[in-house]
Amino acid sequence: MDRLCFLSDADLELIGKRRTDYSKLGFGLQLVTVRMLGTFPSDPLDVPAVMLDYVAGQIGVADPSCLKRYTERRTTRFEHQAEIAAVDSWLDFAAAQEDLTAWIGDRAWTTGDGPTALFDAAVAWLRQRRVLLPGVSTLARLVARVRDEATTRLYETLAGLLIGQQARLLEQLLDVEPGERTSRLDAWRRADDEVYRLCRLFGERLSRRVVGLLAPVWSTIGVCAMRCCCNKFVSCARGAPRRKRSPGRWACRQPRSPRWFG
Repeated sequence: MDRLCFLSDADLELIGKRRTDYSKLGFGLQLVTVRMLGTFPSDPLDVPAVMLDYVAGQIGVADPSCLKRYTERRTTRFEHQAEIAAVDSWLDFAAAQEDLTAWIGDRAWTTGDGPTALFDAAVAWLRQRRVLLPGVSTLARLVARVRDEATTRLYETLAGLLIGQQARLLEQLLDVEPGERTSRLDAWRRADDEVYRLCRLFGERLSRRVVGLLAPVWSTIGVCAMRCCCNKFVSCARGAPRRKRSPGRWACRQPRSPRWFG
């Protein structure tokens, strides 16, 4: 509590400008909450009792239960939020959304991180720049959209670099031979549990076979191909028997992003 809810002399001076105890207490709680969480609480009355008592003790409010009067005037908390944002130099999410979108796109393109890792990284990016966090669903949709765009761009880049013979070889991996029940790609994936586990963790064994097909253009594809082989191809392999085909091009359906929230 001493670290998360401490109010400095400057904070107490700012809080002291309120006239009533409940207004002082509500302002103080919003001040410490936004510093702790990176966003203002949707309900300023919904705070742990220990936090309420600690802040009240610093402000000098003898009866913390007076907080219930803080929301009697609807606009009070929003006025306080605007003042706190100005004093502590918090930025609105809309002002940083364009920069965040570009940053997520660059990270998704260069790292191949999954949606959860990108979401956590985006939260850290916003906190470091003192940007008020948006709703969870808002940020999740933004991350999913930008990641899908980066994945689509990756597939299109790789498909454009393949020569005709390489594209045909890759498409043949998806064919189910007469008398067989699975494609060659699915057979590689299901070779044994250890191979599958290693492919999921490192993309090593499966990616080496694919890299062999791409060897003639390896120097051109470089990091992009490595990322695709190690991070994406295994995911695509899960749905290989159901893969959509398009004439003259290696078409690879994008893996669906998981639904993080119900």
